[in-house]
Amino acid sequence: MRSLLVLLLVAGAAHAGGAPDPEALEHLVKQDCGSCHGLTLKGGLGPDIRPEAISHFDAETLSEVVLDGIPGTAMPPWRPLMSEAEAAWIAEYLLTGEHP
Repeated sequence: MRSLLVLLLVAGAAHAGGAPDPEALEHLVKQDCGSCHGLTLKGGLGPDIRPEAISHFDAETLSEVVLDGIPGTAMPPWRPLMSEAEAAWIAEYLLTGEHP
């Protein structure tokens, strides 16, 4: 239930044109991404998405994956729920392990 609330808050900020909310996005990564990629992001249904495992990707590519998903896999598109700025924030966060 809390994850749904976070998604609604993130989506509300995106549609209102607000700046990304780091705390809400970090929670989204840990809970919602973690539900497939493992709560420590070491992998599960989805692959390991810790910085050392994805360092060969650039932020733009990761942002596109977040927004558009990966067809034919369990990775869904998040574009209906978040802005490009939020996806870019998540991509930087995943690459560095720190708030951008």
